Amino acid sequence: MKMGFYFYIVCCFLIFFSKASTTIDTISRSESLTDGKTLVSNGGSFALGFFSPDTSNSNNRYLGIWYHNDPNQTVVWVANRINPINGSTGVLKIESSGKIVLQVQNTTAVWSTNSTVSVEDPVLQLLDSGNLVLRDGNDINPENHLWQSFDYPSDTMLPGMKIGVDLRTSFDRRLSAWKNWDDPSPGDLTYGVELEGSPEMVLMKGLEKYYLTGLWIGSGFSGVRDVRSNPIFDYDFVWNETEIYFTFSLKSKSLMSRVVLNQTESVRKRYTWNPESQTWELFSMRPSDYCDRYGLCGPNGNCDYNKLPVCQCLTGFRPKWPKRWNTSEYSGGCIHIKPLNCQTGDEFITIRRVKSPAITNPWVHKTMNLKECKAECSRNCSCMAYSNLDVTGGDGSGCAMWFGDLVDIKQFQSDSDGMDLYIRVSASETELKKKAKVKLAIILAPVIAALLGLLLVVCYIRGTRRKLEEGKPSDAAYEFLAETGDVPELLRSIHISLLCVQQHPEERPSMSSVVLMLGSHNELPSPKQPGFLFYNKPFEAYPSPDNNESSSRNEISLSTFEAR
Repeated sequence: MKMGFYFYIVCCFLIFFSKASTTIDTISRSESLTDGKTLVSNGGSFALGFFSPDTSNSNNRYLGIWYHNDPNQTVVWVANRINPINGSTGVLKIESSGKIVLQVQNTTAVWSTNSTVSVEDPVLQLLDSGNLVLRDGNDINPENHLWQSFDYPSDTMLPGMKIGVDLRTSFDRRLSAWKNWDDPSPGDLTYGVELEGSPEMVLMKGLEKYYLTGLWIGSGFSGVRDVRSNPIFDYDFVWNETEIYFTFSLKSKSLMSRVVLNQTESVRKRYTWNPESQTWELFSMRPSDYCDRYGLCGPNGNCDYNKLPVCQCLTGFRPKWPKRWNTSEYSGGCIHIKPLNCQTGDEFITIRRVKSPAITNPWVHKTMNLKECKAECSRNCSCMAYSNLDVTGGDGSGCAMWFGDLVDIKQFQSDSDGMDLYIRVSASETELKKKAKVKLAIILAPVIAALLGLLLVVCYIRGTRRKLEEGKPSDAAYEFLAETGDVPELLRSIHISLLCVQQHPEERPSMSSVVLMLGSHNELPSPKQPGFLFYNKPFEAYPSPDNNESSSRNEISLSTFEAR
């Protein structure tokens, strides 16, 4: 008899506990949530209930979701952001139509979902992801949601949340900052997908672009330093026929990370949880530096945080308003040094490791290769730049083209950051640069060669002295030079370089002659002033120490060099 009684008690306890454990994170149509009570997700990560901002002295109450184990009760979602409840009379319930409603004193609605559903058993459940979902209690698939809070984010992005656009319905999910620490109503700082042309993420202040991530280039955004190797989270940017969105996931269930907008500082911050100190630590921030400010250097400018001034004109461009540019007023940007002439042929030059220009009337093609991309851009005289759309492969893939001014370019230093951009410039501009490089080479080559020659003369003297001191024969210089490598070729280059710096232009060899000289072993003319200062007579074959015939290696004597 006692055994049956105990069995009865245990069964009642199990039934009661089972009911309590299944309802702690859920309310049904016959239930409600009042101020002072909370729902806690099954794993204990998040809680849903009523709160007042920590710094607020008012009686304003909001329905929100926060981290359950965070002693500071960090809020990640707010239902009635615009309409606070004065006092503790708020009630959350599910109506017979399936609409979720937040009421004051069971009468006035201050917030509700904007859709209704026809299901027999609608239930509202707080998931361990922090997502509040409405679902059919009779549906065994927990992923089937009739409504979810993740579709209506506040200022915080959680793992698994999508920030972006459903292309089928034009439904846009974006973050919006709290107006201030006491007021969770939406401020003017928002974060979402920019849909002009090839999509990217954009931070807006009102209607103005404030910070852009740059194009998604397969491994990340072109304007964001590579953070793939971080131990906390993975991220992805999905772009297909039905939707475009950014999302991230945690690498371990024991970790916590969130992205939040800060209206006061006008930034988007990522925090990670430190379980030892029980605090949130800053992981990253956007904008991260001065060059992240949208369009800082104006059209066709390149912002380099490691230079002074930070704004530089792209190669082939000059400041539009030089006087203003010199006073750090960069809004006018830069213009081509030489006008473009599409009919006679323009050229493309490579700008490496940069953030992609802002998406101003771009054109994209996901399967075109870089060679095809260049050809397409060349044919269109309005195309100002092109690049790969995805840089993860060996040669990259896809094509992006820009029309009009190139805005919001940022320079990176690391080869793992940014992308290569090919910009259109005048063919005459590139030809001038090639000539300038050749001219510089002509100027520097003899100087460097003369210095090398002087160094070798010094080495010759020291080597000969050392050999003589050691009692070696008179051909000590030859032996010393033979050990140093291909001396004849070096000396021939020095000789040709000296010819290039003769006083009278008509006595200097042409570039074609220089090429022929370097490629043959013919006898060279003697340099005149000022080259003869380093030279006494033409180079001649140095006799082998073993016989009087010329060396088969055409080795050249340093004895023809004499310091004057």
